Amino acid sequence: MEVLYFAWVRERIGLPKERIETGAETVADLVKDLCAREERYAAAFADLTALRVALDQELSSFDAPLAGVREVAFFPPMTGG
Repeated sequence: MEVLYFAWVRERIGLPKERIETGAETVADLVKDLCAREERYAAAFADLTALRVALDQELSSFDAPLAGVREVAFFPPMTGG
């Protein structure tokens, strides 16, 4: 699956996107797997309340299943203005 990072998430991880193979069943499982990779992922995902996630371009939750998902995007909450 393709994993996309936006705004400060991208800055902390140092990548705009990457293709990964995972056995994660939920978004939360994916985050745990990513955090176990390197400290930069742990820093980016330290506070999940400050993040949003979209699965195949639809807003979702961290407990959402990943079965059949092709794209996961992580980003901070959007503000108007």
